Amino acid sequence: MTSPANTRLFVSRALAIFGFAALLTAPHGAEARPSVMQAPSAHSSLPAGTLIISQSQRRLFLLQGNGMALSYPIAVGKAGKAWSGWARINGKYVQPDWVPPAMVKQANPRLPNLIRGGSPGNPMGARALTLDRDEIAIHGTTNSMRASIGSAASFGCIRMYNEDVVDLFDRVSVGTSVVAVQ
Repeated sequence: MTSPANTRLFVSRALAIFGFAALLTAPHGAEARPSVMQAPSAHSSLPAGTLIISQSQRRLFLLQGNGMALSYPIAVGKAGKAWSGWARINGKYVQPDWVPPAMVKQANPRLPNLIRGGSPGNPMGARALTLDRDEIAIHGTTNSMRASIGSAASFGCIRMYNEDVVDLFDRVSVGTSVVAVQ
C-alpha cells in the first residue's frame, strides 16, 4: 500500500510530465497562448511576479505563486549569444523603434540604422521590455520570424510571439526581476 505522500508525489510528477507532453503536442497556434503550469522546481520559491527564462526549455515563466507559473514559448540567444543570471526590467515600450546594436550591425551591415516602430521589418514587434543588461530586451517579433520561436536564434534578446509579449507586457512592471537559467 502506498502512502498518501507517495501518491501525491506520483500525481504531481504525472501532471508535470503530462503538461510538458501537452506543450510538445499542442496544435499550431495553441502554443502562442500562455499556459498555466507548475513552476520550474528549482525556482518555485522565488516571489510571485519573477520572470524565469529557461534557455534549455525555450520557455519564459511568470511566477504566479503557490508553485504555479504562466509559461510562454520563446526564442533565446544563439550559441555564444545567450546570457544567464539576474536582470531587471528597466523600460516598457509599445511599438518601439529599433536601432541595431553594434554586433548585429557588424554581422548584417546592410541593415538600416533605424527601423521605426510598427514597421513590418522591425524585429522588436508589438512590445519591448528592456533589461538592465547591455542591449538586451524581451520583445515581440515580425511575421517572418515567428518560426524562430522555440529555437536559439537571437543575438541575446528573448523573442516572443507578439500576442504573448502584449500579454506579458500588461502583467509586469519596471523593476520586475528576471533570471535566465540554462
